[in-house]
Amino acid sequence: MQLRQWAHALGFSQIGIADVDLTHAEQGLQDWLQAGFHGSMAYMARHGLNRARPAALRPGTVRVISARMDYLPRDAPPQWADDERAAQADAERAVISVYARGRDYHKLLRNRLQQLADQLAAAVGPLGHRVFCDSAPVLEVELATRAGLGWRGKHTLALARDAGSMFFLGEIFVDIDLPVDAPASAHCGQCSACMDICPTQAIVGPYRLDARRCISYLTIEHTGAIDPALRPLIGNRIYGCDDCQLVCPWNKYARRSTLPDFNVREPLGTATLLQLWAWGEAEFLRRTEGSAIRRIGWQRWRRNLAVGLGNAWREHGDQGTAQALQAARDSADALVQEHIDWALAQREP
Repeated sequence: MQLRQWAHALGFSQIGIADVDLTHAEQGLQDWLQAGFHGSMAYMARHGLNRARPAALRPGTVRVISARMDYLPRDAPPQWADDERAAQADAERAVISVYARGRDYHKLLRNRLQQLADQLAAAVGPLGHRVFCDSAPVLEVELATRAGLGWRGKHTLALARDAGSMFFLGEIFVDIDLPVDAPASAHCGQCSACMDICPTQAIVGPYRLDARRCISYLTIEHTGAIDPALRPLIGNRIYGCDDCQLVCPWNKYARRSTLPDFNVREPLGTATLLQLWAWGEAEFLRRTEGSAIRRIGWQRWRRNLAVGLGNAWREHGDQGTAQALQAARDSADALVQEHIDWALAQREP
């Protein structure tokens, strides 16, 4: 199909087409919301079952074009996963999720999905459509599975046999009756590596994630104080967490991006906690311009760093860490002060 050629030319690794009948997913979504696993992400409960009803989000929708874009940096070495685990084991390093070290993917994917929709419209005539990329309550993984892009792993992320899980998803809801692709079958088998490795045991069962315990949620979505019981488990992860992906055997097939946009911005791939703690707010804003990291803002950035520094202080007892925390305390807001005080209390001065 010409559509696939256009998609590849725009940097997408794969596209598939799904129908819009997701009624089989409604009960699971309802159970997840009723369990409170969405935490403070109130928008998920607010939209409720509309997440499983594409035609409710964009009236007239009869098909969804699901698109995959790989984000592993182009120059990632063969042992990239081992390197990531080594960084996690170094208490002084600041670990940022791989996907967030380059350009913010939201605008990039939306723009390219819109270009793809424009090309389709030029070929078929008037096209009612809407483009999505983390911009609305869409069951992305469910749609990707139905479109043949992969299956839902036990960690709840999409997995592909030839690409692992290191990719973004985006969708185009359309009002034309395109031929659908065959759904993907699951290939996790008896493996439970992702569940076993999770530092906070946020994967409470196969295909079931309690976001309230997830480090990605805690460091990105959660706006308030982090539960003191979970802070030691976060280690040096200051934005997101890749543990469940690093241990997944399918990620030996993870593909490098074809785009320079996801190249690592220095120093986000190599910085220490103290180097990032030394940034002022103006430097934070400058360094994170065009990055997904900026969305959490200065306050949460400092909160996350304070947790990481507290864990480092407990592990190695470097007086420089305690001094840096203490020096920043008086000028910090109440939220960051609380986390600084916790950090300093992790070890006797």
